[in-house]
Amino acid sequence: MSLLTDQNTPLAMLGQRHAMLAVLFADVVGSTRLYDTLGDTLAKEMVDECIAAMRAVVGQYGGSVVKTLGDEVMCVLPSADLACLAAMDMQLRITALPVMAGVQRAIRVGMHFGAVIEDKGDVFGDAVNLAARMVRLATATQIITTRSSVEQLSRALQSTTRRITRLSVKGKGDDIEICEVIWQTGDDVTISAPSIIVPKHASLRLRYANLEMVLEQAKVVLVIGRDPACQIVVTDRRASRHHARIERRRNKFFLIDQSTNGSFVTFVGEGEIALRREEVMLRGMGRIAFTNSTNALADRADDAIEFSLRD
Repeated sequence: MSLLTDQNTPLAMLGQRHAMLAVLFADVVGSTRLYDTLGDTLAKEMVDECIAAMRAVVGQYGGSVVKTLGDEVMCVLPSADLACLAAMDMQLRITALPVMAGVQRAIRVGMHFGAVIEDKGDVFGDAVNLAARMVRLATATQIITTRSSVEQLSRALQSTTRRITRLSVKGKGDDIEICEVIWQTGDDVTISAPSIIVPKHASLRLRYANLEMVLEQAKVVLVIGRDPACQIVVTDRRASRHHARIERRRNKFFLIDQSTNGSFVTFVGEGEIALRREEVMLRGMGRIAFTNSTNALADRADDAIEFSLRD
């Protein structure tokens, strides 16, 4: 039985199994200093809150926590996409935690997709070793992964990554190409010169039929659908009453489909992405259509939302 098939099964009862999974490590940065400066009780409370937030994210993306090692979480997820989204969500949630005793908490994340052996509730193998190496390379607020894992991502998520360097890894004949997942807007971050990013101001401009609006508030959620109470009311009868929503997380905007018939997003110069109970980060310029392909609406611009993201 897999770690991912039944979250209620005691891990010790699980038998050995070979699988292709994403292994993700995430740990709280500077926890030793927290204990030294804030004392055991407050420091443990702060670390425990981070661990709980990360556990919750893993469950929401269909993964399982294998173990916690002090201030670190080790988990597995079914795909590279889900691991990448979980890693981004972890960073967003930890960054959103309230400052305590003047301390802004931060985590670093490392992940790799590959072959593992599940045995008695634990996972072993090359993918585990590589994921552990990735988290050691990461600094506060970073998500580090391998190029081979990036190649397993959907095109939309691949566009959120950038190459960092090539490194030799013990036990590997060839160097491993290292990449970073960019989850917030700001200056480039490299392993050799890490820094905590201060996001630039960003706004999202939307146009639908005769309606135009600009989203730029720090915490904004815009609902799209047939319901008259929605901020953007879609007239297509095949659209759901609450078809999709646009959320701002930190300094990025995400389209989240929650419909029966799906949403379709086309970025300028790229192919179309179909979403069904999925989400995509909006970038650059493009069009959003509901129940119909954006290509099918080429001559009916008023039936699609045009968007542009501006710094």
